Amino acid sequence: MKELYPGDEDIQVQYLQLALQRAGQEVDVDGIFGPQTCKAVEQFTEKAGHCAVDDALWTRLIPYLKGYVIHLVEAGDSLFHIAQRYGTTEEKIEMANPGIRPENLNPGSLLTVPFDYALVTAVPYTSVLTEWIVEGLQARYPYLETGTIGRSVTGSRIWYLKLGNGPIEVSYNASFHANENITTPVLLKFAEELLDAYAQEKTYEGVYPSHLFEEFSLYLVPLVNPDGVDLVNGLLKEGRFYRQAVRIGSDFPEIPFPDGWKANIEGIDLNLQFPAGWEEAKKIKYEQGYDRPAPRDFVGVTPLSAPESTAMYNFTRAHDFSLVLAYHTQGEVIYWRYLDYEPSGSREIAQYFSKVSGYRVEETPAASGYAGYKDWFIQEYDRPGYTIEAGKGKNPLPMEQFAGIYRDNTGILLGGMTQLE
Repeated sequence: MKELYPGDEDIQVQYLQLALQRAGQEVDVDGIFGPQTCKAVEQFTEKAGHCAVDDALWTRLIPYLKGYVIHLVEAGDSLFHIAQRYGTTEEKIEMANPGIRPENLNPGSLLTVPFDYALVTAVPYTSVLTEWIVEGLQARYPYLETGTIGRSVTGSRIWYLKLGNGPIEVSYNASFHANENITTPVLLKFAEELLDAYAQEKTYEGVYPSHLFEEFSLYLVPLVNPDGVDLVNGLLKEGRFYRQAVRIGSDFPEIPFPDGWKANIEGIDLNLQFPAGWEEAKKIKYEQGYDRPAPRDFVGVTPLSAPESTAMYNFTRAHDFSLVLAYHTQGEVIYWRYLDYEPSGSREIAQYFSKVSGYRVEETPAASGYAGYKDWFIQEYDRPGYTIEAGKGKNPLPMEQFAGIYRDNTGILLGGMTQLE
């Protein structure tokens, strides 16, 4: 993270403010490093007249964004006093440290201590915040499997989370398109709430996660296009990849920069990269003027020429998914078919999704009906695959819509498993 000073305005200031807020300071998360934020920094550091944020201060604050700290057990420590010190609960510490003996803590040992707040919140997501959240969830719930399916053009990890160990595999993904990144926290929030309900042996939306985890292995890929999302949300604002994006954007002045950016950082639309009518997609998009790297709708020089689409392809081929959901925005629409393919049960599941969400079930528009991930999955496996266009408005949707989008989609997210039973 970069050094921050009064007067700065960007997403890293938002992360600073969120960390300070979680650390007990009164500050708004507005992305503006003004007097209120300066005062919060001074109070946190106990250094009056010094509110610049350097690497040392970030080191102290990032645990509040990851949602946990590592505590070195000292002689006389107890779970009660450790929980009090960090403002959390004994139960959360025990969940994060399976096998510990609360009555006999070993001095010199290390304990993972989760803070007592929800990790996933309504701030713009980037590759950095996503990585912190994935790490934080894995620390809180050690039985959660996390890993990467590949890397982006710039080398950012493309993360996956695996919930459950059942024989039926399903997979949900989000943020194929850079300016549709409000979908990333939707999947992460679902993971967090499902894991929390499982840990507390409670129901989630009337369903016991323990039952789901016995029957299903749910794979989530919350951020397929990390570089593009970093560009749209302002984390990527300098360097050769940023300059390349600026050059690409300048060829398409009618597309707002960076808000209109859907592609990966090299100007390839990742959801037009799959071997399912790719040549037809190329013909359509070239006729529309997208015959070279662009902020959107350039299909690439060949299918699977972008590392991110290749990673999704290989990840899918390595598994046996019975159903996939691809989250996009916007329109509150469910697309469920590819050409004349109609996998068994897919229409009924789409109608169920519509019932629990209020979203419409529609055919994919012809101009967008080829070379998508969902299209390829249906063609390749003849199994249910869906594109969920969440929310309404102009992309990128404001984070104020996050709570409503999440609420509307809980039934779909659960239904991707329960409707297969």
